[in-house]
Amino acid sequence: MKGFMYILKCSNGSFYVGSTQNIEARLEQHQQGQGSNFTRKHFPVKLVYQEEYDRIDEAFSREKQIQGWSRAKKLALIRGEFDLLPTLSKSN
Repeated sequence: MKGFMYILKCSNGSFYVGSTQNIEARLEQHQQGQGSNFTRKHFPVKLVYQEEYDRIDEAFSREKQIQGWSRAKKLALIRGEFDLLPTLSKSN
């Protein structure tokens, strides 16, 4: 079943990374304060980035990868500055 990895910008300026099979329904949950504990404390939220995958496990793996990224690297991804991603790795 199809899956989505998504990034939300929260009301405090932080980013939340998640994955789901239904992006519209999950975003609505976050907006209504029924999403994760984190977004409940920092809503409203805005969808700023998403990727679609053939399977939900692929989206979940991508979620876990991006959760480990720095804020600068997440911003580069959101902005489409893909050439900056290698230089923004945690080890640098």
